Amino acid sequence: MSFHLDVILTMAASVVAAMVTAPARAEVSELELATLYAAAVQPRWQPPADAQQRYIDLTRQMLQQAQVTLAEAQYVLVVDRAPAVQVSLLYWTDGGADFRLIGAAPVSTGRIGQFDHFLTPTGVFRHAVDNPDYRALGTRNSKGVRGYGVRGMRVFDLGWQTAQRGWGKGGSGTMRLQMHATDPDLLEPLLGSAQSKGCIRIPASLNRLLDIHGVLDADYLAARAAGERIMGSIPIGDVDTPGRYIVVVDSEATDRPDWAVPIR
Repeated sequence: MSFHLDVILTMAASVVAAMVTAPARAEVSELELATLYAAAVQPRWQPPADAQQRYIDLTRQMLQQAQVTLAEAQYVLVVDRAPAVQVSLLYWTDGGADFRLIGAAPVSTGRIGQFDHFLTPTGVFRHAVDNPDYRALGTRNSKGVRGYGVRGMRVFDLGWQTAQRGWGKGGSGTMRLQMHATDPDLLEPLLGSAQSKGCIRIPASLNRLLDIHGVLDADYLAARAAGERIMGSIPIGDVDTPGRYIVVVDSEATDRPDWAVPIR
């Protein structure tokens, strides 16, 4: 269900060293990506086997409800919006029958109770070229916060979505659902707790991994192959089975799990 951590860490140094001295691989396998994840992504968590399976079950339920079939091997990023958890889990699946955990990292989703803050919607969201990604400019707002992180961070745009308002009388509203890095000094240390206006904040190191290797870029590759022009500086990734779905679930956990702590 997941790659053994000792195998991953043993391979990590050699794989990262090879990346520095050699040209990019034509293809990166799921085991190699797990190795790169363990070497590069910080902070990261290590859910035990039973927790991994729980999220696999929730993902399957969400895919079934959305009538989405994973007909081929690919990566799927799963996010738990439960305030007590706030985790992302990157899985590789052979087409829905078997899921293997590549790695897990804390996130921040919507914090309700404040004006213009939405509860991050659950569902299966396709990362498609219809809503082109773009790059953070690294600019600061009036409070000195770089909301999208440092310059060059990729903003994964999932389009306009219906979500629950977290202020006033509540009810449904429309928000732009994005997944992005955040201010490395002020907000990244808060990952693992609900802090956003509804978007999904992820570690900058995870942002880079997904971006550089094209982990969720199946639709972007298909568009390029069809001769479509891709706006922005979106690299051609090197994973051999790119995915296209971000699945947001709610485990409804009320207690912080023991494994929700950084590992080194």
